[in-house]
Amino acid sequence: MFTEPLAGWREVTVRERRTNVEWALEMARLLEGRYAHCAKIILVCDNFNTHTIRAFYEAFEPERARQLVRRIELCHTPKHGSWLNIVENELSSLTRQCVVDKRFGNNVILHKNTAAWSNTFNETQREVDWKMKIADAHCKLKSVYPKIKT
Repeated sequence: MFTEPLAGWREVTVRERRTNVEWALEMARLLEGRYAHCAKIILVCDNFNTHTIRAFYEAFEPERARQLVRRIELCHTPKHGSWLNIVENELSSLTRQCVVDKRFGNNVILHKNTAAWSNTFNETQREVDWKMKIADAHCKLKSVYPKIKT
């Protein structure tokens, strides 16, 4: 799942597996599609083992991988604070509203259902209104932030 919270946009993709190469292919599709006009994007993601720069070099020839990688600034959520990742909230909504207690015969049907879910919410432009201030986050979440020695 990809989401752009301030724009009220989310997109769900369905694949057989979640590998480095598949993640890089999805990222390339976004970089060359939705974000083709952007010189650089800041990508906030969790510490999942497929979310790496190396994935691009596994998926593409070095020149293309380098072109894509230069346009990404990776920003990982804290190791024990992935719940801060807004997409985790989106996945929770998707699960409750679209897939819980349902059985899908194949990925095509699952993809149709998840696409309909994301299209519905994209049309209503449901944005994320994050209430926590940075100072509050540092105080309440100090255990997940790295210790800075002075």
